[in-house]
Amino acid sequence: MRAKSPKESLTILTDLVLPGETNYLDNLFGGELLARMDRACSIAARRHSRRIVVTASVNHVAFNKSVPVGSVVTIEAKVSRAFKSSMEIYVDVWIEDRQSGSKTKVNEGIYTFVAVDETGKPVEIPQITPETDLEKERYEGALRRKQLSLVLAGKMKPNEATELRALFT
Repeated sequence: MRAKSPKESLTILTDLVLPGETNYLDNLFGGELLARMDRACSIAARRHSRRIVVTASVNHVAFNKSVPVGSVVTIEAKVSRAFKSSMEIYVDVWIEDRQSGSKTKVNEGIYTFVAVDETGKPVEIPQITPETDLEKERYEGALRRKQLSLVLAGKMKPNEATELRALFT
C-alpha cells in the first residue's frame, strides 16, 4: 500500500454563519462548529483511506475566539498521521474579515477516525509521509497524543506508553 501525503486528504469547507446557528450573544454555537469540523475531518479521513470511516474520538478542541453571526468560516482538515486502521485528523478553523479579507484562526481540533469495511470491521490504511515542517511537527506529536488518549481511557498502562515516558525521563 502506497504511503500518502497529508495534502492528498486536504479538505476545505467554507460556509456562512446564519442567525439560527448562534447563541444569545450572536456567536456560533460550539456544537454547530463541532459538527462542521467533524464533517470536514470525515471527508479528509475518507480521502486518505478510500474506505468507510467513523469518528472514534474528539481528542482536543480549543475554542480560542468566538465566531460572530455573518462570519465566513473556513475549516481546513487533513490527516496528520495514520496508524493501522485509525488516523489522526488535525483541523484548523478560520474566520475571514469581510472588509479586508484577512483570516484569523479561531479554533483547532484533533479527531481520530477509524476506517472500516461494510460490516464495521477495522481495515488497514495507507501510511502518511509528512512534507512540510508543520506536517512533520503534527506527525511526530500524533503518537504521543494517541498514547495519552489510550492511557486516559484505561486501554494502555502508563508504563507501556513509550513516547510519553520519553518526555519525562
